[in-house]
Formats: sequence, C-alpha cells, structure tokens
Amino acid sequence: MEIQGEQSISATVPQIWGALNDPEVLKECIAGCESLERVGDDAFTAMVAVRVGPVSAKFKGNLKMTNVQPPTRYTINFDGQGGVAGFGKGSADVELEDAGEQTKLKYLARAQIGGKLAQIGSRLIDAAASKIAEDFFNAFRVKLVELYPPRVEAAPEVSSSSPATVVVPQPSSSPGSTWAWLAAAAIAILLVYLLLK
Repeated sequence: MEIQGEQSISATVPQIWGALNDPEVLKECIAGCESLERVGDDAFTAMVAVRVGPVSAKFKGNLKMTNVQPPTRYTINFDGQGGVAGFGKGSADVELEDAGEQTKLKYLARAQIGGKLAQIGSRLIDAAASKIAEDFFNAFRVKLVELYPPRVEAAPEVSSSSPATVVVPQPSSSPGSTWAWLAAAAIAILLVYLLLK
C-alpha cells in the first residue's frame, strides 16, 4: 500500500520544525498518544491508543530515522504492533518546503498491514485515518498559534488606510537532535494512519 499527502501550514519551516521537536506539543496534538520516547540517537518508541469501528487497541511502534537532512527532510522506517488488532511496517519520506507565508509538509509512505485491521472495510479505515490526520493537523495549527502568536506592530505613520504589519516570532534553536522529535511525531501520525489505512 502507498499513501501520499500534503498539508499547507501557516508557519515557517523553523517554527514547524521547532514545534515538532517538543514532545509535549506532540502529545497534545496526536489523539490517543500515550507516550513518545527516545531509545537511541535515531530511534524512538511510541504508544498510541486508537479505535476503528469495532477494533480498539494500543499500538506500540518502533521508529528509526534515516536520510536525515535537518530541517527539511528525512525517511522514517517503522513497525508497529497492536496485538490481535494488527500490525504494520514500512517507511515514509517526509519533507518540509517553504511556500512563502506557509510551509508545505509532504509525505509518501509505503506500508504493509495485517490482522483484524486488514479485515475491516476500506471505507471505515479511510474515514478513521482521515479523521486522525485532520484532528492532528487542526490541533497542531492551534498549538502553533499559541506558541508563535502574531504580533501587530504599528507602522511609523498610522492612518486608517495603513495596514498593520504582522511579525511572527522565530523559534529559538536548541542544540541537540532537533530532527528527532519531528521524525517521531510524523512517524507516530503516519504509523497510526498506515495501521488504519
């Protein structure tokens, strides 16, 4: 199975990269995310509780990043187990691209699934996967506004016809592996999406 998608987000690449490096932001934005833990320089585990129609399960996933090019792209290799609910494994290429006042987040994932999830009707799986992705991106957009609220600065000469200038603060860069949390977040989202697809 192959899944391709693109999201336009009203924030800069550094802002998105910074927000996706914050594990608290990710836990708030990923519905059902119970844990997201680093287990190595380029490896993580994630626990996500999901329900698709009659199937409910907690999925534990192992994630490994390769081809990392901060702050714009990487490849995620993953495998996830949800007990009798099913399993998934595969990889995903993720890319952030500056698009003026927005950033395009693109992904291309290849996966195999099995178990009860593979037996559920494709319409139900597609609807659940779309809802999970929509919920994540909506929560993530709200969180970005909280983290980087637009500032309105008055122009030197303000008249009724002069628009205000909006300045969005840039995140401070922190040392360490910034790409790691970005990869983990995207993997967790894609893992849930792929397991439900």
